[in-house]
Amino acid sequence: MTTQEILNLLQSDIHSTVFATLDAQGLPQTCVIDLMLADEQGLYFLTAKGKSFYERLMAKPFVALSGMKGGDTLSTSAISLRGAVRNIGKERLTEIFEKNSYMARIYPTEKSRGALEVFWIYQGEGEYFDLGQLPPYRQSFSFGGEVLRESGYRIDPEKCIGCQGCRGVCPSGCISDTLPRSIDAAHCLHCGNCQRICPVGAVRRLGE
Repeated sequence: MTTQEILNLLQSDIHSTVFATLDAQGLPQTCVIDLMLADEQGLYFLTAKGKSFYERLMAKPFVALSGMKGGDTLSTSAISLRGAVRNIGKERLTEIFEKNSYMARIYPTEKSRGALEVFWIYQGEGEYFDLGQLPPYRQSFSFGGEVLRESGYRIDPEKCIGCQGCRGVCPSGCISDTLPRSIDAAHCLHCGNCQRICPVGAVRRLGE
């Protein structure tokens, strides 16, 4: 999927997500927040100025969020991302209420909406993970100029001796049967079994 398709899925199909922010003591706090809009510039949500969540966003304008959909574990898709946010005030507030009609029942008058301000996630990176197919599928993405950092595991072809150790412990079968061994990142569960069992240290965890 394209990054835009992932953001659209997160906003429209999942919609309600768990946000994590840091409080004044540097401790994580979570709350459930609806994503109101998605476009080629990022994601948009809103909150009221009187809320602690608002204060945390203004003090440390970064968030991490996760959302999922599915009837049970093996039909679940999930999206997680972390990124930088910007307060854009009342900009796009009318559009948000037009697209999300239920908001008018929560804030029914123009005066009651005076407490609301819109925040824009303008830069970030994340991961789409789908357990609805086996082996599971994962895809990393980024937007707003954020650099996409590598994750998971990689086998050094110069160190690999071609034993079957890693293939024997891989739950998703994502390690090649050809030599030197290689890992299909789209189906890797990041369990680390391959790194733990490799007798020559050929498996490296990315991002370290």
